[in-house]
Amino acid sequence: MTFKKQNLITSFISKASCPVGKSQEIFRDTQTEGLGLRVTANGVKTFIFESGFNGSSIRMTIGGVDTWTIDMARKRAKALKVLTDQGIDPRKEIAKTKANQIIERAKGVSGLDAWDDYIKWGKSRNEPWGERHLQDHYLMVRVGGEMITRGLKKGRSNIKQDGALLNLLNQPLKNISRLEIEKWLNQEIKLRPTRARLEFAMLKAFFNWLGNHVTYSSAIQQGVCDGFQNDLPKAKAKDDALEKEQLKLWFQHVNQISNKTISAYLQVLLLTGPRRNELAPLKWSDIDLVWHKATIKDKDSGTRQISITPYIAKLINDLPRVSKYVFASSRSVSGYVTEPTKAHNQAIKNAGLPHLSLHGVRRSFGTLAEWVECPEGITHQIMGHKPNGIAEKHYRRRPIDLLRMWHTKIEKFILDEAGIVQPTWDELKEKKKLRLVY
Repeated sequence: MTFKKQNLITSFISKASCPVGKSQEIFRDTQTEGLGLRVTANGVKTFIFESGFNGSSIRMTIGGVDTWTIDMARKRAKALKVLTDQGIDPRKEIAKTKANQIIERAKGVSGLDAWDDYIKWGKSRNEPWGERHLQDHYLMVRVGGEMITRGLKKGRSNIKQDGALLNLLNQPLKNISRLEIEKWLNQEIKLRPTRARLEFAMLKAFFNWLGNHVTYSSAIQQGVCDGFQNDLPKAKAKDDALEKEQLKLWFQHVNQISNKTISAYLQVLLLTGPRRNELAPLKWSDIDLVWHKATIKDKDSGTRQISITPYIAKLINDLPRVSKYVFASSRSVSGYVTEPTKAHNQAIKNAGLPHLSLHGVRRSFGTLAEWVECPEGITHQIMGHKPNGIAEKHYRRRPIDLLRMWHTKIEKFILDEAGIVQPTWDELKEKKKLRLVY
């Protein structure tokens, strides 16, 4: 390609054009070595820098004529020529400068801004965070001061408190040192020892994410969350579960919950033993009432199949179909039940039963299954536990009908203890036609 030499004054730049039949034309400035004006066939005009370097030629874009004046372009070209004369590749130098600028900007970013980016990442993953997990992250940096309008407990302030991580993260990332975290953690352990473990786990996960982030990794002090494990309060093993003598009261008061969707959800939770967030997003399309099975989420394998027993079929069949979700909720952002705890706790209180968490409801299924001498492997497969031992991992492939046989026995035992008659499939078909779901 031939280059035309031209004094790149403003009047020429405004009139310069690319000859017909060519893709571009380059005009070299007669005043500044290395500076050129590139004009493309579609009229785009750009200042460029071109120079010999280590036996070859390099060409770089300086900027468009709409944002760069000729004086600015000449000054930039002279600076780039100084670099090449010193044996420095200006392309690498510019990339290094930009990287340093990014690092410096990142160091000025506050922990709260980075926390917002962390939440966005959690929501955009292939397997995004669940709604409960997401809400926990919002609460960690909540600004307090608002009045509590419902659920106020005796002896508690009626003012919403700041989130546990708000003050710690409300400063530049570069300032969050190990000493800062140690002070924060000691204070949290004194204020809320049980909650401190969760708060620290979320903070550590956040800093692990920062450490792997292309921008934030250079803005944080590495290892600031390491070595605190022994300072955390010991986690207490949970053992809450329903005893068979308590089943009658439990079913009686859960059936009295005004929200029938939550009532059904809690009963199915007890009768199948899944994790709460495995059952909640169940869709009508996941249910097969022809072969009496359903596909639910699974913590480890993505999904798993469980059998549908007669009473579960009745509960599901009685629910209204207002959306694609079986346990639909118009109040939840996700569209399905996410906060049944309040209704369950009230039912437990009305029944006069000891505290029972939703995970305790799941634990109850595994405990009650032993009364019918159900093989442990069957119970584990229904509940979604990882197989134990070589035989379970590699030599047991139980079909759904075998699971259903034992699952029906477990359900009948639980219902008998609760004073509820387990329906038969024939009765369900005769009294109320089952609505098939495909």
